[in-house]
Amino acid sequence: MPATLPQPRCALIVAHGSPADPAPQQAAVATLAAAVAKLLPGWQVQGATLAAPGALEQALRTHPPALIYPLFMAEGWFTASALPRRLAAAGSTARQLPAFGTDPALADLVAQAALEGARAAGLAPHQTTLLLAAHGSPTSPGSETASRAMAATIAARQAFAAVTSGFLEQPPFLDDAARNLGPALCLPLFALRAGHVARDLPAALADAGFTGPLLAPIGEHPAVARLIARTLAPLSG
Repeated sequence: MPATLPQPRCALIVAHGSPADPAPQQAAVATLAAAVAKLLPGWQVQGATLAAPGALEQALRTHPPALIYPLFMAEGWFTASALPRRLAAAGSTARQLPAFGTDPALADLVAQAALEGARAAGLAPHQTTLLLAAHGSPTSPGSETASRAMAATIAARQAFAAVTSGFLEQPPFLDDAARNLGPALCLPLFALRAGHVARDLPAALADAGFTGPLLAPIGEHPAVARLIARTLAPLSG
């Protein structure tokens, strides 16, 4: 009898997406999944957003994943309730991993992206304030907790003059946090580019008179695919 070929490992990267315009973020997470798959020979890696109608369920049917990787910046309602509920409704028994934002290696990537951005803008990091922009929530502490922990970790490295946080949906609001900082740059702690990153962040910074560079959201950094692959690889056995 011919040898039985090993079954490929399957993982599904799930992001929130944008209900108002789901196609761009669905495409973005699919592109990220393809980049992760290139780093994991023998794996099938798909991407889906909760907002794109039927995308999650279609992915679960096409290659039923053993692992779900939540592309969220913090643990909260979406990772604790919304995503598990959708998985259960689809009959999936896949193992849900911790959220992207909880990866201990993410602080290194955020610091790297901030230093790259400062140098590209001609800013001396030790004379520059790093402003981390996060979603925040008036009802759930996950985003605030994760952002403040990230700020403290990077501040302890003393590469920047100061590291602070501002939020879109809770105090300190981004437009307040961005005022009178002197030389500064803003790095969005968001997984994908949607309305918040494309519209709300620039508007808040403009209201504050912030003139420093606004970097790409951390989820768009080219090294994110490798970070996700490093998380998945040990789970292949």
